[in-house]
Amino acid sequence: DERGSREYNIALGQKRADAVRRMLTLLGAQDAQIETVSLGKEKPKNPGHDEAAWAENRRADMVYAGE
Repeated sequence: DERGSREYNIALGQKRADAVRRMLTLLGAQDAQIETVSLGKEKPKNPGHDEAAWAENRRADMVYAGE
């Protein structure tokens, strides 16, 4: 969120994305099928400036591109 530096937020988002990747591979997805991107505070789901907004923005989104 906006309280952390850009670098901190990108690293935190990547850590979250890597955790999701690990879980998906444990569930049978092939690593080559998964792409992770950390957007940090660049694309918040909730643009607010309070704890509720920041909590909503602590997330991992998945997009299924199909086959």
